[in-house]
Order: sequence, then C-alpha cells, then structure tokens
Amino acid sequence: MDPRILERIAEALERLAPPAPIPVDLHAADAFVWHPSPARLDPVRAVSRVDISLLVGVERQKHLVLANTLQFARGLPANNAMLWGARGMGKSSLVKAAHAQANAERPGSLALIEIAREDIVSLPDLLRILRGETRRCLVFCDDLSFEREDADYKALKSVLDGGIEGRPETVLFYATSNRRHLMPRGHDETKGLIAAAEDAEEQVSVSDRFGLWLGFPPMDQPAYLDAIDHYADRFGLAVDDLHVRALQWSQLRGSRSGRVAWQFIRDLAGELGKTLPL
Repeated sequence: MDPRILERIAEALERLAPPAPIPVDLHAADAFVWHPSPARLDPVRAVSRVDISLLVGVERQKHLVLANTLQFARGLPANNAMLWGARGMGKSSLVKAAHAQANAERPGSLALIEIAREDIVSLPDLLRILRGETRRCLVFCDDLSFEREDADYKALKSVLDGGIEGRPETVLFYATSNRRHLMPRGHDETKGLIAAAEDAEEQVSVSDRFGLWLGFPPMDQPAYLDAIDHYADRFGLAVDDLHVRALQWSQLRGSRSGRVAWQFIRDLAGELGKTLPL
C-alpha cells in the first residue's frame, strides 16, 4: 500500500482517538484555576481570602460548611454544597476560608479548584482528569446560575448524580448563587399546564442534587450593627457616632450586608490611620 495512504490513515485514527490526559501535579499548590481550552490547571500561589473569624452574621452556615469541608478533608463522607442568597453575605469567602481551615488542620489535604460559570459544560472533562488522583479536591464555582434556554445545567446534573462512572470519591463540588434554584422560575404562557409543571420540576431538580443547601438571607439592621461592632472592637476603631455613621453608609449603598459592613470599616480605618487585612 502507498505509504502516503498509510500516513493519512494513521493521522485520521489519531484524530479519532481521545486526547491523552494532561499531566497534572495537584501538589504544586493548594489552589488552581481550571481552563478547558487548552485543558489545564493553573496553580494559584496566593488565594485571595479572608480569615473565617471575619465572617459574621452567618454563624450557622459557617459551622455547617466548615464541618462538611473538614469531614471531606479527613477522608470521611461529605456532601456537595450550594450556598445561595443575598449578595455580599460572604458565600464565596466562606468556601475559601473553609478550605484554608481544612489545610491548616491537615496540611496539604485539600486542593481548591475554581471553575468559571461559563466553563461548567467542561466539568465532566475536569473530573476525568481528577479521577484516580489521591489528593482530595474541592471544585468551586462562584455565582452559578442558568438561563431558561441554557442546557449547561445538564452537565452539572450528570456530575452531581455521578453518571455511569460515578463521581470520584476524592472530588466534592461547592457552588454559590444569588438564586435559590439556579434557574429562573416563572410560568411560560406559551406552554400548557403539564409542560409548565415539568419545567418547574426541572428547575428545582438541579438544586435538589446538593446534599448541603444553605440560604444566606439579607442582614437586618441589628445584625448589621453587630457586624460593625465586631469589626470595630477587633481592630480598635473607636468613634462616638459609630452606629450613626454605619447606618448612613448602608443607606448610601442601598443595602445591608457583611460586605457593606466591611467596606464601611475599611473607610473608617483609613480615616483613623489604621491598617487592616486585605
């Protein structure tokens, strides 16, 4: 046979063959960012995070997320987690802080892998790379949500269900969202009642696949002022009209949250010539 034909056949077979797994060193860092094209895990040398003690007003949520994360880091059963609710309440900060606490207790036990919302469709590819790895991995997607016409949620459902291969026991998935059920809810008037009911079931079914599902409600005024007092006491920021100024700050922002409280404290610290952690 003509050698050129053999060469073309070999090239065609190479294109049909699945790509070889990318080499990955999960001990190169404690955190990584997933990029699907080309597939790679970029190490993060210094994670942008706050100490878990600075997250106030969410004590129950903090306890549950930390307990679940520590169980996983210790090699015990744990649940995929969805943290949903009001903006600025520390959802993503809590995930990163819990990861840091787990590694403080058991150094090197847990790698944090961030995946962008637009890359969720590649989540099965990431899991194939992680399958067989011994280091436990916490895959994290911040600000996750889907639109009505978006089909990417099916990739997430498959991963959370485990599919025919099953989710690797060394991988856990955490996500944060401002939406309770990840997908917009509402009646499509062009559909009948049965179709509308099926849509509603589909919308809820994604969230149901998270074993740990925690809400973060907006802060009321007392909780907001408690957060202000906590930060002011911790960093020695003494002013006579602390609450008045803190409330004026929240009114200018149009909301009350842990993030707004921290932003006020940073402004006050700058005014008083004090330094704070980033």
